[in-house]
Amino acid sequence: MSKDLEKIYVIKIGGNVINDPEKLAAFLAKVASTKGRKIVVHGGGKLVNQLADKLGIVQQMVNGRRITDTETLELTAMIYAGLINKKIVATLQANGCNAIGLSGADGNSILAQKRPVGEIDFGWVGDVKEINTLLINQLLSAGITPVFCSITHNAQGQLLNTNADTIASTVATALAATQPVRLVYCFEKKGVLADINDDNSLITSINPEKYTQLLADGIVADGMIPKLENAFAAIAKGVQAVTICNDNDIVEILENAPDYGTTLTK
Repeated sequence: MSKDLEKIYVIKIGGNVINDPEKLAAFLAKVASTKGRKIVVHGGGKLVNQLADKLGIVQQMVNGRRITDTETLELTAMIYAGLINKKIVATLQANGCNAIGLSGADGNSILAQKRPVGEIDFGWVGDVKEINTLLINQLLSAGITPVFCSITHNAQGQLLNTNADTIASTVATALAATQPVRLVYCFEKKGVLADINDDNSLITSINPEKYTQLLADGIVADGMIPKLENAFAAIAKGVQAVTICNDNDIVEILENAPDYGTTLTK
């Protein structure tokens, strides 16, 4: 088996792609068409916002992270672990990719703990404690693509809402201890942009020093902050590379084509 096939790709899909059935279907068909071992991680926050608005449940966000009260936890569990997860799995199956949908509670795959209350009480938000790499490797070895939603558990019966970027990063990091792993964040933009309204303002490479400056200048903000923080944490802990890219470029990324997206380096 070649090095490329031995590598595991952890692919996080989010943003407006999740909300667009045609774009999501096209993206998943591309993922299914590529060889090698793959793990898909997804969020779906905008669908939660839409349903919350219909039900009159006020949503609060702080630095791109959702405050999860009891009602919001019920919404996120229904949408993330239910509707979105199963639609993704069904679409992968339709394209010949054998997949299984998982929350962190399934197979005890992702154990988390409730985030301690500090300056902000995030409610039922979980911080990842442990990844069940044995289970994930068994699934991959059987030719099955795990599809993780952003719901975890605390081993005491409590579900927790956990940032999907964090799940992708920690899964990649845990697997990277014993094998080559590449982490890919896909959404509707070409990568990290110097001007959010200009798709041609792609920043092709970011290191920690440049990230600090982009943050200070307000170029990186909101949901991009946890994405980049998790990406740099993954690189520091052994993940080979992290790419932030457009969903249309996923085949090129998985086939190691250069000049696509934003590459994060040490």
